[in-house]
Amino acid sequence: MSGTASPSTPARAHPGEQAAADPVRLLEIRDTALSVDEVFAAVGDAAAGGTALFVGTVRSHDNGADVEALEYSAHPTAEAELRRVAEKVVAAYPVRALAAVHRVGDLRIGDLAVVVAVSCPHRGEAFEACRTLIDDLKHEVPIWKQQTFSDGTQEWVGACSSRGRNSVTRVE
Repeated sequence: MSGTASPSTPARAHPGEQAAADPVRLLEIRDTALSVDEVFAAVGDAAAGGTALFVGTVRSHDNGADVEALEYSAHPTAEAELRRVAEKVVAAYPVRALAAVHRVGDLRIGDLAVVVAVSCPHRGEAFEACRTLIDDLKHEVPIWKQQTFSDGTQEWVGACSSRGRNSVTRVE
């Protein structure tokens, strides 16, 4: 990218600053431990006045039942869908930098399951963009979790297309 923005380039930078070539800095679905520091570092940008970060952890309970184990799995298209969600957020907000990493495999209580971060010129934009990113990731990216409860029952919870409603299948 040259030092000057073309008329078709969206104005994301502060006056006198070049917009980032690709604000989507890190997108990954992995089976290894997640790092808040890695995601936070990925969204560093001198023109950003606000950075919002969300960390999702495996909790010990769900809907009043004790969770003993949890396993995340992802469809082969999950990373492509994650990119689509990220690009939608970049198009809707003045994003300077964006990162999202989701874990798959067997996780323990307290493990990090997802880390997302967004840097924008101002804090309000960063909070809104980060919330949109995590909400859309949870509802649109085909990642499912299988929870095993202390009573031996299991439940599959997955992404769905309707806001606020995940698909749930309980196995006795």
